[in-house]
Amino acid sequence: MRLLHSWPARVLIAVAFVAAGLGRVALAQADPFLGTWKLDLAKSTYSPGPAPKSLTVTYSKAGPETKVVVDGVGGDGSKTHWEYTAAVDGKDYKMMGNPDGDTVSLKQINPRTVDVTYKRAGKPMLVNRRTLSADGKTLTVTTTGTNAKGETVKNVQVFGK
Repeated sequence: MRLLHSWPARVLIAVAFVAAGLGRVALAQADPFLGTWKLDLAKSTYSPGPAPKSLTVTYSKAGPETKVVVDGVGGDGSKTHWEYTAAVDGKDYKMMGNPDGDTVSLKQINPRTVDVTYKRAGKPMLVNRRTLSADGKTLTVTTTGTNAKGETVKNVQVFGK
């Protein structure tokens, strides 16, 4: 019992608590979605079409929030670019360049699933359910709802890193 009251033992215990705390902080900040994801057209389906010719989505940290940048080439050859920075807290955040919404909100379903709701003028338009595979190598985005053209959407996009 006297050992716990010695100076080296107290330092060792303090270091252990700090290390454990830092480990928890690192785990809490780890976001398995971060990185650059490229669309696998062969595994993806679009209704209505046409499918894009290419699509890349990049997730990066922006302080406590995540920045999402989408770049691609549409089925008609037009370039697409849109982006937003948001926290996974259910609040609305400004989205720029997406014809299907001017705000976005994110809700965590489980550690590997996030629902992303696009709204235009406060009205929900589309919901993307982002699901990450257990090995972290495949991101599947299932989109349902109504797009800006009034069309019913049911897309399944499969991305790889």
